[in-house]
Amino acid sequence: MTAQAAPASPATGYSQPPKNVLDVMNAPSPAQPLANPARDHLLLVTMQDYPSIARVATPFLKLAGVRIEPKNHSRHDTRSGYGITPCVRSLDLVTVADGSLRHLALPPQACPGVPQWSADGQRFAFENIAEDSVELWVGEVKTGALRRIPGVRLNPMFDNALQWMPDQKRLLVKRVPETLGKAPAQPAVPPGPRIQQSDGKSGQSSTYETRDTLTGPYDEQLFDYYGQSQLALVDVASGKVANIGKPALYTDLDTAPDGQHLLVSKLRRPYSYLVTYERFPHDVEVWQLSAKAPVIHAIASLPLAERVPVHGEPLGPRDFAWRQNEAATLVWAEALDGGDWQVKVPARDKVMMLRAPFKSAPLEILRTEQRFAGFSWGERPETALLTEFDQNRHWTRGFLVNVDDAKQPQRLLWDLSTDEKYANPGHPVARRLANGAIVLRQQGEEIFLAGAGASPAGDRPFLDSLNLKTLQKQRLFRSDATRYEQFIGFVGAGSEHLLTWSQSPVEPPNAFLRTLGARSEAAAGEAVFSSERKAVTHQADPTPEVRAIQKRLVKYKRADGVDLSFTLYTPPGYKEGTRVPTILYAYPLDYADAGAAGQVSGSQATFTRLRNYRLLLLAGYAIIDNAAFPVIGDPKRAYDNYMEQLVGDAKAAVDEAVRLGVTDPDRVGVTGHSHGALMTANLIAHSSLFRAGVATSGSYNKTLTPFGFQSERRSVWEAPEVYQKVSPFFYADKIKTPLLIVHGEDDANPGTTPLQGVKLFEAIRGNGGTTRLVMLPHEPHWYASLESNEQLIYEMISWFDKYVKNAAAR
Repeated sequence: MTAQAAPASPATGYSQPPKNVLDVMNAPSPAQPLANPARDHLLLVTMQDYPSIARVATPFLKLAGVRIEPKNHSRHDTRSGYGITPCVRSLDLVTVADGSLRHLALPPQACPGVPQWSADGQRFAFENIAEDSVELWVGEVKTGALRRIPGVRLNPMFDNALQWMPDQKRLLVKRVPETLGKAPAQPAVPPGPRIQQSDGKSGQSSTYETRDTLTGPYDEQLFDYYGQSQLALVDVASGKVANIGKPALYTDLDTAPDGQHLLVSKLRRPYSYLVTYERFPHDVEVWQLSAKAPVIHAIASLPLAERVPVHGEPLGPRDFAWRQNEAATLVWAEALDGGDWQVKVPARDKVMMLRAPFKSAPLEILRTEQRFAGFSWGERPETALLTEFDQNRHWTRGFLVNVDDAKQPQRLLWDLSTDEKYANPGHPVARRLANGAIVLRQQGEEIFLAGAGASPAGDRPFLDSLNLKTLQKQRLFRSDATRYEQFIGFVGAGSEHLLTWSQSPVEPPNAFLRTLGARSEAAAGEAVFSSERKAVTHQADPTPEVRAIQKRLVKYKRADGVDLSFTLYTPPGYKEGTRVPTILYAYPLDYADAGAAGQVSGSQATFTRLRNYRLLLLAGYAIIDNAAFPVIGDPKRAYDNYMEQLVGDAKAAVDEAVRLGVTDPDRVGVTGHSHGALMTANLIAHSSLFRAGVATSGSYNKTLTPFGFQSERRSVWEAPEVYQKVSPFFYADKIKTPLLIVHGEDDANPGTTPLQGVKLFEAIRGNGGTTRLVMLPHEPHWYASLESNEQLIYEMISWFDKYVKNAAAR
């Protein structure tokens, strides 16, 4: 019953898929646009798709939710912790007016981060991960030159390692202290036992707060050592560096619009072995910058927060932010319900405000019926958009408010489900002031809203104007139905000219300059202005062979009448009416109501790119892609009938693909990642729809995440039967359909620890099932390296070829 090893390269030990697949994998992805605030220049940023396994295998330390490479003090993981810090592969600077392009020469062996534009749009800055440090680099629009600021070693451990000051001449940075010295040596003998204790008080911690937690006193020493930063101001023109304050464990930094005050959050002991650093005790201060030393105003001293309700908030002040249309005014929220969504109260949060010089008591400016989700500040002081959300109902509301006049009533702008796609109003369009402050773009009484534009025919991005006096909307732009065109931003002071990012299934994405013309009659939802456009960028198609792949939106119903949809891809050379082997991919989502669950999302008008499982198209498979797999019910009891809905979703999708004449019903496979891997294993265990499955980085025994998962908020002790029913581990004796299990050996997601894959494999194998386990060395939750991704596609093609494409008749 032992799994057989796959053929591998003698040089690396990794296997590769066929050459036609490799060619597509190795082709660079199209660049993404990064427009400056003035929208007169943009950077085309091309990311590295797959770093080498050598980079992914670089040694790192796991310290309270972050992964640090000790050799250069760089951040090994992404902010979410699910991947590897990405590198920019190339940068091109484009002038919007004439489309001229300059290729920028990145430093040799560089791993640059995504640049940050200055508010005046004349410069940009970025981190560069070098061999022995994280460097600070600056680019100039006028010359196209890139240069390193010497003597600055950045510390990105807690993010926010660099930001522009309001004068746009200086950068605020976190430096590795020059006096740091050597890292603490690991003791040869343990200093003592690792001890944790509970005081008898109840309180849950979300599973997702326990990623790579500290394990003992030595970890605490390392955390202190690598977390320390020295704040400094860097003059971009001269390169002069001026330190501010003393080294500490600084996390969040935010400069006030006046450029004279700095919001600082810094960690302090005692640390926790249960949660990540975001829950550690921390002090919130406002520093008044001066020539000698900052004057410090204490705002809050927040304790360790180990017992925060799942989906809840910690007690005390939180979500500190500067009011963007005043010089130095601080705003924050405080929970009135103990941070617990289950508590019924008239108002969940109160919102506080405190103006410079920060010596008076804070003023309560309003209360929110549901959880406070932030302000979007208007250019004028009397204008602000307030957003709140209801975790219980999956609901959100937006209000127009005047925080300086409590007597002025709030005006409701939107009131809808967070699952609602078709009626989603979009997000407010912002603009950056000369001091870097971000405010709503206002033109007279109008603001602007841009959104995805979901519709029964797929997404059609839009731009609307909203009159704040009449609350009437006008549609200024909507993507054509044959392409996918997104609003990037306005060009110039008015609203006549705008930048868009446009693509179609056969046209790679490119930037266009649009000029909105005279009004015209339009159908409901269509743009009320005619529009002309001019190409600004000219990216070529990196994989012409992929254009032979066809895709279409397919809509159908579940047996209980719920509307569903998927995108159907057919392989190159497919002849209509021919039945071919098919792979279904999905990721189940939770919904509070059936109406929202049935709404179409995504677009068939995007430029077709092949990554991960979609590469199976080049091996002759059709793909039922992103099939809608809703789990519908009261969020408080979302998973009571999970399995029945899961099987119903799968059967409806497969039946429809068969009805269309594309799918051979006797040759269907299923795959999914993370929560989709749980789906895959459950469908293999509880249905006979599929001949084989591939589950990647899944969670298969939910009793190992006892305080909730996805939208399930009950603990395993409150709903043990639910946890067992959704866990394929407990049905391993029923899994006779072949199942390939793939997992990254360094998965930092607490819900999908590598042990989950190992134990499911052992359970299926022990019960006589057909299974294979592939553990990818050094890989996180999302596989990063080229070698690992080649291995994954090799495994998927081999597995599905054997058990689906070439399977014997049932």
